[in-house]
Amino acid sequence: QVQLQESGPGLVKPSQTLSLTCTVSGGSITTNYYYWSWIRQPPGKGLEWMGAIAYSGSTYYSPSLKSRTSISRDTSKNQFTLQLSSVTPEDTAVYYCAGRSPLLLTSPYEYDYWGQGTQVTVSS
Repeated sequence: QVQLQESGPGLVKPSQTLSLTCTVSGGSITTNYYYWSWIRQPPGKGLEWMGAIAYSGSTYYSPSLKSRTSISRDTSKNQFTLQLSSVTPEDTAVYYCAGRSPLLLTSPYEYDYWGQGTQVTVSS
């Protein structure tokens, strides 16, 4: 069974870069037709798809976040990473990593595998 686990700092200062890592177990992130995404939920709001990295290593980003977002992977560790630059308090949210196959979907409600989520607060 595929399991995901987010890790990273819970507090980030404004203007800094938020970095989170998702460790996947029970399956390889390079398995054909799997897509690995970052999804967040600000307090009192719905889920927001941020971007994804495919089994091939190709990346996809939400247009609204593309200028600040980078997703990469370390296949030797079976991990993928989110970097969100120039954060503001509006980036405070619970951040989830998630996976699905065989198609990339940007609806956050269409994912099969989820991490437990990690709270990230942007504050000085």
